[in-house]
Amino acid sequence: MEIYADNAATTKMSKTARDAMINCMDEYYGNPSSLYTIGQLAAARLSAARETVAACINASPKEIYFTSGGSEADNQAIISAAEFGRKKNKKHIVSTAFEHHAVLHTLMKLERQGFEVTYLDVHENGVVTADEVNAAIREDTILVTIMYANNEIGTIQPIKEIGAVCRERGVWFHTDAVQAAGHINIDVAGQNIDMLSISAHKFHGPKGIGALYARKGVPLTNIIEGGAQEKGKRAGTENLPAIVSMAAALKEACGNIETNAEKITALREKLIEGLKKIPHSRLNGDRYIRLPGTVNFCFEGIEGESLLLLLDAKGISASSGSACTSGSLDPSHVLLSLGLPHEVAHGSLRLSINEFNTDEEMEYIIKSVSEVVEYLRNMSPVWEDLTTGKKEFYFE
Repeated sequence: MEIYADNAATTKMSKTARDAMINCMDEYYGNPSSLYTIGQLAAARLSAARETVAACINASPKEIYFTSGGSEADNQAIISAAEFGRKKNKKHIVSTAFEHHAVLHTLMKLERQGFEVTYLDVHENGVVTADEVNAAIREDTILVTIMYANNEIGTIQPIKEIGAVCRERGVWFHTDAVQAAGHINIDVAGQNIDMLSISAHKFHGPKGIGALYARKGVPLTNIIEGGAQEKGKRAGTENLPAIVSMAAALKEACGNIETNAEKITALREKLIEGLKKIPHSRLNGDRYIRLPGTVNFCFEGIEGESLLLLLDAKGISASSGSACTSGSLDPSHVLLSLGLPHEVAHGSLRLSINEFNTDEEMEYIIKSVSEVVEYLRNMSPVWEDLTTGKKEFYFE
């Protein structure tokens, strides 16, 4: 049996997205900046895609800027706020310790330039509170950037409440919604969001395309210079086939959010119930305040890399965390932020499922993980130390 359970890393393109891309390449191949008819037909498709993306998050089309993906959108949002803050002598930013590296590395860069960043604790359950955000905001705070849903453990943050605090305190609020878009309902106006990042390949669209929502009145700083595309804020000829495909994928995903969430959540719960029966294991993050399809477990006495390789041999594609850091031997910064020790965080497994997975697949995953964990523990000196009492178990 072949099971793909790493949808948080990337998703398979939907037929809707593929058809939209191919049609665009065949019929709307002109440059949207050209004045002749073929170019203007392409420009019309670009406008229609912008309207579609905007409608999916309750924004104005004029507030949507197409990017190469979520990382670029994160970078532009944070750098724009920083540049505005520098002019106002406001050089303090609030974030969390378990953001995606597209956010964390940008913040680190700004720290080297004299900015100060407060990294909020996300606690054992992987959730920060609006009160904690409010307490961290200072007179010189220019931005709060907190992800909508975590890419490794799937916990969802109280975005509406955080947005309300930021709006009341006069501070910009950016959220990395790469894992959330297309999976849970987003309302940038109702949730007081000033900037928001999305990426198409997380909701059955193509790779290499994303979008930044920037509320009207938020001045963006260019990070790519050149032509006047994207209202002069993101140079380069638009990747129209990818943009059109992303819009089609997002519209389809948002139109099926409730139906998909109900099905995926049931599969997720089955998976959690089965995996938690494995002795000395733990679900990471809040039990219920999470994305429908993301499950992250730690198993004491094993290495996550060995677990993944053996599951792959059984036909299961999974991960130990973010695909962006899969080459790293260090334990996940997300799991460390929850308070887990290094040796336990090393034994992690992320399973991210979608609407195409089945009950039969969940049963196979549970059986396979149980077998592989037992196999690895039987040859692990760490497990021997734990079971003989030389070391103490971290989980019951």
